[in-house]
Amino acid sequence: MQGVAAVSYRGASIENRHLAHIAVVDAGGRLLLAFGDPGRVTLARSAAKPAQAAAIVDTGALEHYGFDEEDLALMCASHSSEARHIERTRSMLARLRADESALRCGPHPSLSDAVQREWIRQDFLPTPACSNCSGKHVGMLAGAMLLSGSAAEYHEPGHPMQQHVRRTVAALCELPPEEVQWGTDGCNLPTPAFALDRLARLYARLADAADKADAAPAAPASTLARIYHAMTRHPELVAGEGRYCTELMRAYEGTLVGKLGADGCYGIGVRASARTRELGSDGALGIAVKIEDGRVDMLYMIVSEVLARLDLGSQAQRERLAAFHNPPLRNTRGVEVGHRSFPFELRPR
Repeated sequence: MQGVAAVSYRGASIENRHLAHIAVVDAGGRLLLAFGDPGRVTLARSAAKPAQAAAIVDTGALEHYGFDEEDLALMCASHSSEARHIERTRSMLARLRADESALRCGPHPSLSDAVQREWIRQDFLPTPACSNCSGKHVGMLAGAMLLSGSAAEYHEPGHPMQQHVRRTVAALCELPPEEVQWGTDGCNLPTPAFALDRLARLYARLADAADKADAAPAAPASTLARIYHAMTRHPELVAGEGRYCTELMRAYEGTLVGKLGADGCYGIGVRASARTRELGSDGALGIAVKIEDGRVDMLYMIVSEVLARLDLGSQAQRERLAAFHNPPLRNTRGVEVGHRSFPFELRPR
């Protein structure tokens, strides 16, 4: 079946087929390899956070309010609401002389099963600072205060901060603003939609910026290089213990950046290497994946399989993702009852 990237079996019977789209581009945006429809218009959701964070950085908010690299990592995060994430959010708010009532995101259960179990045990009710997007919201709040002096409705599409975000996202994806569609994300901020290969291009640009910054260490780092380094140096703030984004960036030790978008999309930027050149990339590499059914566990399997197919990183690095790549399918008694296959092929376009 066209577009089937993964198949799950129970015994010898097919249980589910998972349709997906994959785009692999170089730093110049040239499409190198693809599967499915690389032009599929995709809601990037939280995979767009590096671009949204770039808009925040460009307001001067980090310097004005004394935010550091770890704060920037949290602005790019879909975190697990661990204590360190909540504490950092509140510390950032304190620098703005604001409290949680200023945030326009809502509370929700933790993305971490361990954290959620602890909340239930303590009868803890989450607040807006516990939102997985709290760092982005504090950053938007700070940028709005500098851009307009009024941050009360910083989340509204017409606010100067969101207009600045729209221009920044379009520029980073190298699209006219009218070619970026917008919806409302789960955290109440606008979220963009554009062709999947443009998401791959965004991540290639992140990795390329890091390469250029390291090649000229005496020069001020670009906005994208700052974001790349913040995410890869502090992966525990981007997601959390046991989460894919954190474990992926830990495994690859700064050579790639990765970020989940809700409902099944993922962006990866890979720094230039001998292997990326063998794949035909002019510099860094960008990868974007969208799974049609939104199954995040299957998305992680497909992304891990793409890294293996492209032979990116060492075998030891990829093995650190084994729990996500193809975990055993077991029943409640621990009996292995099925398996998965990945019938997709990445082809030149």
